[in-house]
Amino acid sequence: MRWNTTDRRPNGFFIPLSSMLVYTDRAFKTLNFMPQSIRDFVAVTGIVDVHEHHIPEILLSREVNLLQLFQQSYAGWTQARPYTLPSETRDSDPMLVATGPTTWETLAPFLENSGSNSFVRNLVRTVTELYGDGEPAITRDTWKALDAAVREHHRQPDWCKEVLRRAGIERSITDPYTDPLLDARQALGDNYNSVMRINSFACSWHPESRDHNGNSARALLQRLGLKPTSFDDYLAALEKLVDGMASRHQVALKNALAYDRDVAFDEPDEKLARQAWGKTLPSHAGRKAFSDFVVDRLCRLAGERDLPMQMHLGTAIIRGSHPLKVAGLIERHPRTRFLLMHLAYPWSHDLLGMAFVYRNIWLDLTWSFLISPSHFKLALHEAIETLPDESRLMFGGDNWHVEETYGTMKLARQLISEVLEEKLAAGYFRHVDAQRLAAKILRENAIRFFKLQ
Repeated sequence: MRWNTTDRRPNGFFIPLSSMLVYTDRAFKTLNFMPQSIRDFVAVTGIVDVHEHHIPEILLSREVNLLQLFQQSYAGWTQARPYTLPSETRDSDPMLVATGPTTWETLAPFLENSGSNSFVRNLVRTVTELYGDGEPAITRDTWKALDAAVREHHRQPDWCKEVLRRAGIERSITDPYTDPLLDARQALGDNYNSVMRINSFACSWHPESRDHNGNSARALLQRLGLKPTSFDDYLAALEKLVDGMASRHQVALKNALAYDRDVAFDEPDEKLARQAWGKTLPSHAGRKAFSDFVVDRLCRLAGERDLPMQMHLGTAIIRGSHPLKVAGLIERHPRTRFLLMHLAYPWSHDLLGMAFVYRNIWLDLTWSFLISPSHFKLALHEAIETLPDESRLMFGGDNWHVEETYGTMKLARQLISEVLEEKLAAGYFRHVDAQRLAAKILRENAIRFFKLQ
């Protein structure tokens, strides 16, 4: 077995699920094929990716160009925020709008006006590595060749799988928010599972109610043969919805309501929630009470069935998405395992304090290292020092196109390695401790947390 030690990447090999070992001093002394440095160890360990937005309409498309990679990525957020503030409206999701042909004029706003942004830098590095000739920049002289290479490769039916293989991803959990009932394994492949986004169900006080993604809970329930005509019928339908998740290979619930409302989910007020049922436009208090009640009910069902509840925190409707706002919900449901996302950027310190106090909190590092690598490194140092045990950390890509997923995973490996190397240099722990923790962050914690086969 050979390792490519020049760029610290493996020659197409990652440690498979079946061959991970119990990490002990004795094991490391006897396994002479293990990489010597923590950076090499991180480079060859397979990843269980706990958060993507891989959806059929994008992942399975054969018509992808360079401009689309920028517009349908976090680089695109530098030009158009894909969610509205309470004072705004939009006609469609910018992430899903069809793009025109690539031109230098359409690329220049990303590369010249926003070229220092971390999202843009990550995608430029990725595109030039996958499709370029070694020049780590997209210029007036190189963009046409890169655009042609992107279009040519995406016409190959197995290209997306090949990119994910190169990224070392063994398993992916996707949030297909355009279809919360999607069976990702059936639609995207055997190495996929999905989560079920609950936003539309928390906004379904009326048949015409929709969440910020345009999803209708009543339409989704009808697909399952459920047609609630009363508030009690609706609560019974929610229970059947959750009980059917396993049949759709869904491994968790996903609360992204930070894009629809604030995340202060108060004590459930059933009387007020019932009053909102059936109204086209309930009062603000009625809408909140209905949403609070449904979220509380779904958290209780998740705890009873030992299903995780992912929750978006941090940047969204930003004045309402501070992590401390969800403290009451977490306290009310001690049996529910909450996976709080994105290190709640920019409030990572507060989130880590919560994770120390509440022992039903796990942390998803996703996206935090993309928006600010320097912030992420400081937060990871602090997380290693403060979290009550090593099971609490995992991460994903949080991307639409496989190219950005590839670059995200490479960046995550780099930053995790740098933090662990700094911990080793400071004498904080031993090499065996760093390798054990790295394996847990990259894959083992996710396997256990989501009960993956």
